[in-house]
Amino acid sequence: MSLRVYNTMSGRKEDFQPLVPNKVGMYVCGVTVYDYCHIGHARANIVFDIIYRYLQFTGFDVTYVRNYTDVDDKIINRANERGIDSKTLAEEFITAFNEDMDTLGLAKPTHEPRATDYIKEIIAICNTLIDKGMAYASGGDVYYRVDKFDDYLKLSKRNMEEMQAGARITPGEQKENPMDFALWKGAKPDEPSWESPWGPGRPGWHIECSAMSSSLLGESFDIHGGGRDLIFPHHENEIAQSEAANGKPFAKYWMHNGFVNVNQEKMSKSLGNFFTIRDIVEKYDPEVVRFFILTAHYRSPIDFSDGNLEDSASGLSRFYEALQAAAEAVDGVAESDQKSELGAELDAKFREAMDDDFNSALAIGHLFEGVRTMNRLISEKKFRKKADLVAQVRDLHATVLKLGDVLGLFKSEPKAWLEQFKLAGLRNLDISADQIDQLIAERLQARKDKNFARSDEIRDELDAAGIILLDSREGTSWKLK
Repeated sequence: MSLRVYNTMSGRKEDFQPLVPNKVGMYVCGVTVYDYCHIGHARANIVFDIIYRYLQFTGFDVTYVRNYTDVDDKIINRANERGIDSKTLAEEFITAFNEDMDTLGLAKPTHEPRATDYIKEIIAICNTLIDKGMAYASGGDVYYRVDKFDDYLKLSKRNMEEMQAGARITPGEQKENPMDFALWKGAKPDEPSWESPWGPGRPGWHIECSAMSSSLLGESFDIHGGGRDLIFPHHENEIAQSEAANGKPFAKYWMHNGFVNVNQEKMSKSLGNFFTIRDIVEKYDPEVVRFFILTAHYRSPIDFSDGNLEDSASGLSRFYEALQAAAEAVDGVAESDQKSELGAELDAKFREAMDDDFNSALAIGHLFEGVRTMNRLISEKKFRKKADLVAQVRDLHATVLKLGDVLGLFKSEPKAWLEQFKLAGLRNLDISADQIDQLIAERLQARKDKNFARSDEIRDELDAAGIILLDSREGTSWKLK
């Protein structure tokens, strides 16, 4: 099965055929840097991170561009509130964004352009559109003539007549049509500005991405991505201005990730359910957040809740438990000439899932099957003496790690991760690690004293508290129930 992707433009899955064989140009709209990133940003960036990783894994040479909008009304207003200049504020939150993405384990894009570095290119596009009659200067601003672009709204599938009926011109705007949008905004007092043929000013939001994408990927490229909230007006306007300026199709495939809800409600500061990435990773391991996001298809809505994140933490711990068990089971066992096909079979299932519009949820399901098979093989009697079983476990173990890496998972040392997971889980229980250790020591002494009744009582006490004891030749350990 070849790779198929869902194209928002056509509303269906299509065979993925890049414009240049084996090369992919991908542009994903980045953040406006005026505040810390929230969980919606986490989802969008993790989604396109695994798309980037998988394309590379399957042999494509990918140029991945993710931009920063570093001049905008929100940035200017926040900087004024804090009494600093907008460039200083933007730099602060670019740094914070990079810290958050590093925390979530994202690979670096090929290019991370900033809008303010492309003023010359933005002005050039505006001039081209004016020369073609697709835009006009008005009072220091430049506006795009929406009614001159025949295919306007072809991405969002909205009704132009209905939108025009509700459109209004904001005081201070000098538009020919309420639907027209700004390409260039004339300077206001105490705002950052650049010289232009229409006087000092700054770019509008939409034109920035057209300039950066065409400069780094060409006038036509393969994938344009972002959240569903960007379909209109941002992506619709990018298409209109880019295709009118260049006379070419803009992006071949439009990909959009689904919305994020919190406890089944839309995330909103007014509802008090707005969480930054930093809020979330104080409570949950960043890999748990990544794992949670990947257990849903990228186009589906997802619901952030403590319960769902706890479930994801438990699911991820099962992977780490299996990886640790497999590594210990084959440790010290000599390599043999035995061959295994289990890894290749798992690899094929994983690729089939990801080739179906990057279905990470199904891919993770196949990885779960792989670790269940590993656990079953390890439990076989006299496992270490059976060369064929050892070879199969080694093969599956290596394959799960390899495929997990495509998803940005399983990067930690299992023993350390599981210890951290246990301690984090105690936050939800009425017992501490010290209390558990004390009860384990008391139980050990009771068993030495042949006081088996007390030994059983302690096991039952811990079980009731949500703790399972694990007895082995090395001693007694514990895990969360």
